[in-house]
Amino acid sequence: MDIDPRRVQVLLAVARAGGVLAAADELRQSASAVSQQIAKLEREVGRPLLLRTPQGSVLTAAGRVVAEAADEIERSLAVARDRLREADAALDGTVTIGGFTSFLQAVIVPRLAEWRERHPQLTVRLVEDAPAQLMRQMRRGDVDATVLEFDADSELPLPATMSEEPLLDEPWRLVVPAGTLVPHDAEELRLLSLPWLGTDPAGASSAAVERVQRLVGTHRRAVHHYQETQTALSLVAAGEGVAVLPLLALQGVAHPGVETVDVPGLGTRRIVLRRLARLSAAESPAGTVVRLIREAVAGLDEVEPVVP
Repeated sequence: MDIDPRRVQVLLAVARAGGVLAAADELRQSASAVSQQIAKLEREVGRPLLLRTPQGSVLTAAGRVVAEAADEIERSLAVARDRLREADAALDGTVTIGGFTSFLQAVIVPRLAEWRERHPQLTVRLVEDAPAQLMRQMRRGDVDATVLEFDADSELPLPATMSEEPLLDEPWRLVVPAGTLVPHDAEELRLLSLPWLGTDPAGASSAAVERVQRLVGTHRRAVHHYQETQTALSLVAAGEGVAVLPLLALQGVAHPGVETVDVPGLGTRRIVLRRLARLSAAESPAGTVVRLIREAVAGLDEVEPVVP
């Protein structure tokens, strides 16, 4: 069986458009030319691929198989084009990426070896620091791009000199001592007798806790303050309080004595990438690393990448 891949793409266009006429418009061909291509493809395959109905053209079982193959070919070609653009770009040099703990640990660090293999002349350097420090380093030119987090209901002003790209929205999780009577929704959080654990007042988690407390009408002062996820989990396990943590920070982290609860209405954390607008060219070492980061985010489990 010798199948012309160009005709396969015509079948895919008909499947997506829902008919020969609509596909002809998208392909900028005549309806007669599209029909001829489909007829030749059916002869090559040896079976009908389309059923013509008053409502349009419907794929047969064989047509669905061929269309799925065409879709795979299209995706493979898109990947190949991206790889070719990367190969043509000036990829010699060092790109410095700033970020916060959970994103660097869960998204970037596990992929550094793969990136080094794909781009041996490209060095990715990581800097973990507070957001304000990273923004200052980026303005000075010491950092090429910075990954930032904030509660999705909060505002994070964007300087006019910078561009921003959304990467990920992920749910907040409530972490409580094992055996605690857990709430079924955000309104029931007022029934918790334990205090909230405190964190960096400028951090996304702190903003999420303040928002939830306003929602339920409770304002309990934090007894303990933490910086690292493991510290928060240890305090929760000891019965010293409850915490709001992002899902990404909890991936691959196990701690006895705590329960992680998905509470509807708890909200989400938003993760974005910022860089100086004048350095936002896609075909550059920094642009390539940004694409690699987007690929890494798209490959995450249980979280929702943001589609630009």
